Amino acid sequence: MRIVFMGTPDFAVPSLEALLKSDDQVVGVVTQPDRPKGRGQDVIPSPVKVVCQREGIPVLQPLKMKDPVFLDALREWKPDVIAVTAFGRILPPVILTLPPQGCINVHGSLLPKYRGAGPVQWAIIRGERETGITTMFMAEGMDTGDMLLREVVEIRPDDTAGTLAPRLAEVGGRLLVETLRRLKAGTLTPERQDDAQATMAPLLKKEDGLIDWALPAIDIANRVRGLSPWPGAFTYVNGERWTLCRVSVGEELQSASPGSVTKVTKDRVDVATGRGTIHILDIQPSNSRRMTMAQYLAGHRLAEGITLQAAPPSQS
Repeated sequence: MRIVFMGTPDFAVPSLEALLKSDDQVVGVVTQPDRPKGRGQDVIPSPVKVVCQREGIPVLQPLKMKDPVFLDALREWKPDVIAVTAFGRILPPVILTLPPQGCINVHGSLLPKYRGAGPVQWAIIRGERETGITTMFMAEGMDTGDMLLREVVEIRPDDTAGTLAPRLAEVGGRLLVETLRRLKAGTLTPERQDDAQATMAPLLKKEDGLIDWALPAIDIANRVRGLSPWPGAFTYVNGERWTLCRVSVGEELQSASPGSVTKVTKDRVDVATGRGTIHILDIQPSNSRRMTMAQYLAGHRLAEGITLQAAPPSQS
């Protein structure tokens, strides 16, 4: 089949590479426009575009999905199917109906749970022990199309979004190729989603990382894991912003108020929560690198009894 692939970040790369190794032909790729990144704001291509440049694959980077020039170019590729993994844009009906075999999406959850742009992060934040990959025919709603294939992936106790996503992405590439193989063989059995069982995984913003110390310790720990590496779970200590990189759940406490530091040892800081305590093990202070708590405490004094703040002093 003639395939057009749509994808943008690292999560999409294994899907594209799996297609390139398959029996089908990737005739072109659509990815998001190059964006400025980093302190220097250098304009760099997406990870998917980097693969295309290496493999000599034609690339389109539309600013608008309904741009007539883009749509004409897409039609000229004459795709039998459009495969989509983490593209980052909503496809309008004019694209959904373009390929005769439809548009197939690789989604990073066990649908209908965690529809939306942040399924990997939210599965960890919500304390799930497993998630997975679902391939589906795309429809106009947000991840509402008929499901095709699904595969369960374990969420390990120490997983972060940064460690779980690559494992899911590899499964996604394999499942996409298998989905296309069965599509050609006529052996797919689409399954409608049960909308009553649906949950949402909205796009995360930087402010979603602010820690609410009134939550139970286990919920805070899951949030730290789910928001790593981006946008990062953070708090303020003596006016300095700390991004929490690694924590563990400690013992139950009854008396200390949420957010108060209950113990400082040479290699950890204990903080009271709404239920239980959090052991802070690794942090990234403002304008600094990630470090262990022992490394930070070797050069900074931190008193027991202080309260971690929800905002810098000027905003609190």
